[in-house]
Amino acid sequence: MHQNAITRSGRASVRHLLAVSLVGALVVLTGCSALSGSDDSEPAYVARPVQAIYADAWKEIRNGSWLQAAKQFDEVERQHPYSVWARRAMLMSAYCYYQANHTEDAVNTAEQYIELHPGSKEVAYAFYLKAIALYDRITDVGRDQTDTQRALAALEDVIQRFPNTAYARDASLKVDLALDHLAGKEMEIGRYYLFQQDYVAAINRFRIVVERYQRTAQIAEALERLTEAYYALGLDRQAQTAAAVLGANYPGSHWYRDAYNLLQKHHERAVIDKSSWIAKAFSKVF
Repeated sequence: MHQNAITRSGRASVRHLLAVSLVGALVVLTGCSALSGSDDSEPAYVARPVQAIYADAWKEIRNGSWLQAAKQFDEVERQHPYSVWARRAMLMSAYCYYQANHTEDAVNTAEQYIELHPGSKEVAYAFYLKAIALYDRITDVGRDQTDTQRALAALEDVIQRFPNTAYARDASLKVDLALDHLAGKEMEIGRYYLFQQDYVAAINRFRIVVERYQRTAQIAEALERLTEAYYALGLDRQAQTAAAVLGANYPGSHWYRDAYNLLQKHHERAVIDKSSWIAKAFSKVF
């Protein structure tokens, strides 16, 4: 500990506040980020001891001014760059940016922490906070899904690096939603091609869903759409296989009823061609 940085009582006070903040920060496991103040102005540079900066930061937190709190914690790095408190303030800054809905700032600050302090005991939290900030940026499937891909990579990083932790357990749940969004984007594009009668392009999109996103809620529709597209191309065997796989896995879904009606229309039945890529994608089933 750097005893010349702050007094013993000041150190104890800051350590207590930091401990409380890190425990409180764990609410992001189940909660949503709070609304922030809208003041983007930088605090004026006034040289202050570290305990005074921390006190000002916590005053902003108590006032619900998360953005200003983040900037106060940034001041610790600016005024006391090589102290242990700068490291801890960086993590608190990332959390406050997250709470202020400044997710890109939260991500950047968490990444800076990870780069500078890869061996710290709080680095798992930094990885998790980065992942959650990116996760909160996921938008509807009608928009670009770059943030979803970034969130998925960050969530999987947490799971791989910190297994058997609360962070990994929560990240695992959020991975499913990220995958569903990515599958949903492929379905949206595939449906567009299908309705434009560009059946080959549509099949390519639905194939991505079947091969990469079998855990998602999009898979039943993808198989039904494949049945439609293959029949439109006159590839009955592939259509029958898609319908058969759909019936084997989702027999009670309305998507199977739609596929079954297509089979009836063509006077055919669901038959699996085991040489088809569809059957191979479900090789553990058949």
